[in-house]
Amino acid sequence: MAANDLKGRSVLTIVTNYGVEQDELLVPVGHLRDNGATVDVAAVDSEPVRTLVDDRDPGKTVRPDTTLADADPTPYDLLLIPGGALNADALRQDDRAVADVRAFVETERPVAAICHGPWTLIDAGAVRGKTLTSYPSLRTDILNAGGAWVDQSVVSDDTGGWTLITSRTPKDLDDFLRETERALITSP
Repeated sequence: MAANDLKGRSVLTIVTNYGVEQDELLVPVGHLRDNGATVDVAAVDSEPVRTLVDDRDPGKTVRPDTTLADADPTPYDLLLIPGGALNADALRQDDRAVADVRAFVETERPVAAICHGPWTLIDAGAVRGKTLTSYPSLRTDILNAGGAWVDQSVVSDDTGGWTLITSRTPKDLDDFLRETERALITSP
């Protein structure tokens, strides 16, 4: 991909301030920015985001661009939900994060979630009728919420008029980024 292929596209990334998986946040955000997209990281509050590696080891600290309370999802082309079990478990319980997911789904804009990120989709009622993947431990949750779970590196499903891109773990980031880029380029 050329350096400015995503110029004019914008991405809202939603996270908590502790527990997001380092590479599931930093790699997509850096990649999308390097390719011309505007990417804003919205955290629960304005304090630094403390990432983890493998859900246990301290990772890099990231300064959020905004907070969930201040982020208006309206102007963004795509919603990005990184994983990390602690991050995703807390994010799914945050009414603002769940409302952001619903705002994207209701306006048929793409959502990209990796690893444990689909937990927030479940709480937003956004997986019914969709085929997706995730960290394997979410399989039963997805099935119980009306989704179909598959064990693949990436799944892109446009059922229901909006695109959902999902991947399992940081090992799948290349495939995840490819499909996320495609959704950004083809979204209206």
